[in-house]
Amino acid sequence: MCDIKKAALDMTLFFLREMEQVEAADALQDELFLIHQRPLKSNLKEKYQSVSEGIAKHGDSKLLKNIYTDLYMTLSVSKRVDIQNEVGQVQAADRRNESQEIPVECKNLFEAPEQEKKIRTVLTKGVAGIGKSVSVQKFIVDWADGKENKDITFVFPLAFREINLKEKETQSFTSLILQFFPEIKGLNLARNDKFKLLFILDGLDECRLPLNFEGNEMWRDVSSPASLDVILTNLIKGNLLPSALIWITTRPAAAIKIPPECIDRVTEVQGFSDAQKEEYFRKRFTDADLANEIIDHVKQSKSLFIMCYIPVFCWISATVLQNILEEKRNNDQENNQAGDASKTLQKSNTVDTPKTLTQMYTHFLRFQILQSRRKYDGKYTPDVSWDKDAMLSLGKLAFHQLQRNNLLFYKTDLESCGIDVYKASVYSGMCTQMFKEEKGIILGTTFCFVHLSIQEFIAALYAHLFLDINKKSVFDHHESTEQENKNETMIDLLKTAVDKALASETGHLDLFLCFLLGLSLQTNRPLLRGLLTQQDSNDENYKKIVHYIKEKLEDKKMSPEKSINLFYCLNEMNDQTLVKEIQNQLREGSLSSGDLSPAQWSAVAFVLLTSEEEMEEFDLQKFKKSDECLFRLLEVLKISKRALLNDCNLTDESCSNLAKVLGSDNNLKELNMSNNNLLDSGMKQLCIGLETCKLEILKLSKCDLTEESCSDLASVLSSDSSRLKKLDLSNNNLQDSGVNLLSDGLKRNFKLEILR
Repeated sequence: MCDIKKAALDMTLFFLREMEQVEAADALQDELFLIHQRPLKSNLKEKYQSVSEGIAKHGDSKLLKNIYTDLYMTLSVSKRVDIQNEVGQVQAADRRNESQEIPVECKNLFEAPEQEKKIRTVLTKGVAGIGKSVSVQKFIVDWADGKENKDITFVFPLAFREINLKEKETQSFTSLILQFFPEIKGLNLARNDKFKLLFILDGLDECRLPLNFEGNEMWRDVSSPASLDVILTNLIKGNLLPSALIWITTRPAAAIKIPPECIDRVTEVQGFSDAQKEEYFRKRFTDADLANEIIDHVKQSKSLFIMCYIPVFCWISATVLQNILEEKRNNDQENNQAGDASKTLQKSNTVDTPKTLTQMYTHFLRFQILQSRRKYDGKYTPDVSWDKDAMLSLGKLAFHQLQRNNLLFYKTDLESCGIDVYKASVYSGMCTQMFKEEKGIILGTTFCFVHLSIQEFIAALYAHLFLDINKKSVFDHHESTEQENKNETMIDLLKTAVDKALASETGHLDLFLCFLLGLSLQTNRPLLRGLLTQQDSNDENYKKIVHYIKEKLEDKKMSPEKSINLFYCLNEMNDQTLVKEIQNQLREGSLSSGDLSPAQWSAVAFVLLTSEEEMEEFDLQKFKKSDECLFRLLEVLKISKRALLNDCNLTDESCSNLAKVLGSDNNLKELNMSNNNLLDSGMKQLCIGLETCKLEILKLSKCDLTEESCSDLASVLSSDSSRLKKLDLSNNNLQDSGVNLLSDGLKRNFKLEILR
């Protein structure tokens, strides 16, 4: 009946326009908008109201409203892109000060009472598996139910993984939208001035389009054909449908694809807080004792507990630990009923609970394979029967796509690795367990690993397997015929991986390296018995690679983020020598007098970052008053509330590094730079970061500043994002001209309470 009415109205609208009855045609168009809305809401609700955790299986989904827990989302202080390794970002999130964050509810993304400019484009970033797409799902279902955002007339969610499959087609924007939402056929998108449209572009990190914002031509017509890249870039820039709202979700590193001037607001999904981690496990298990045991175990390992900020990692941990702990309980019960000989046998078969990321993911892989065997073969086997060919194919896919920084795969990608797409669901039981499928409307099927970290682990396992079989590294070393004919050893592989991870600007090989090193340990090999047969994983190799990593840590040019990741690598290898050495010196208070190496300063940063104590104050004088020391401890500075850098002989170099810290997400509320010879050049560097920071107190007394610095500071003070309440510029040669410049900035700043 609704379709008949729509057809009749469409016909009437056509005749009204032919007769130039503009007002009547517009009124009828408004009615058509509302008629199109009902089927769209109905279809979106049906599609998005259910969710599967971790692995999507038929009949295994749950209603979103029954399991959804609000994720912590905040305003980002800067539109700058943080390209450090995602695990590093989660580790940094562990030390964030929530009292300084500005929380944002998903339903209020486009509301900004604190600013005059209307928000059109919102970019929401967050690491893989942290809940961005689920947040989108919740937003859509609430809109379709009429609970939230009632002022939005139409919501059009477009996943990049589906859009990619249209990348070579040329068509109009209207035609593109109709392919995804056929229920709005007849809707005139150009008539959007009286109604609010929202386009959700989910998963920018999965986009395979060039997104050439600078080179693409301007496009304003929704009915004229153009390339998909031209259509999307003009939609985001506001040339196409300028009054429409845009919401983009992405992993942090991919945010660089969108020019900052095209974004009005940046938000970040922070994942689970410590309390929510525990809440997750308690909700998942009805057995309170089991839940408590799992929580206690996860808390014992700093790296595991930090990773639980990511909901998907909570699911991985819960899956593994539940299986191990229940098996132990069963063994204990059998032991109580058995004789001494049986008890000895049972004890020898007991599996230790994982304490590192490598051990956790190895257990997860084994568990999924055992589950698939039971599912497809109907057999219960106590141990894994490895299909080496299947692991090679899957590993090849994981490794080569990781090198290209791809999370999403298509039919051709699978086939190039020897995976039969049509048999993927039962491909050695692996694809159903390790992949999830997304089927778009007449688009085909796309594949991805359940989580990026699983892809990184499988890729690392493949590197070991490839070396085991071919005596060659998976990395391209074909520099000469002599090199091609040379057998490579494990130490060659590990050293090359360290070098490549350190050379990567995006950090996309950092966690891969942690897994690769962890899998080289003999103590982790028994879990992979029957798959890896390589015998050169010995103590001598262990000593060589640990020594090699420590040599790299002595590089003065290495970034603080890279050095911290190398310490996580040493953690995976159970080497704590540097860390324990620094912990002793911290207890003795001897760091300020010692002449530490770059590796030792990096160890200081790692110890402070992984400490249970909250960093209230960072006093550089307790360490060493130098630019180099500050550079090594920048990551510690980020998590501190108050930074005392006064009287430390800092230079322009430190100001440049500090600007990067201030312009990124950090906890700093007070910064004291007094009694440093910063000069105007240093102040200019510092102001770059001050424009978007959350500082409330800034002390710059006796810094040899002149009126030139006042111009830069005036720009900071007049910024809408400035939160400065106290500014100390005493004992600087500012002159009257400098004070006048500051006054101009102060006229537009109502937050500053004290100026000296």
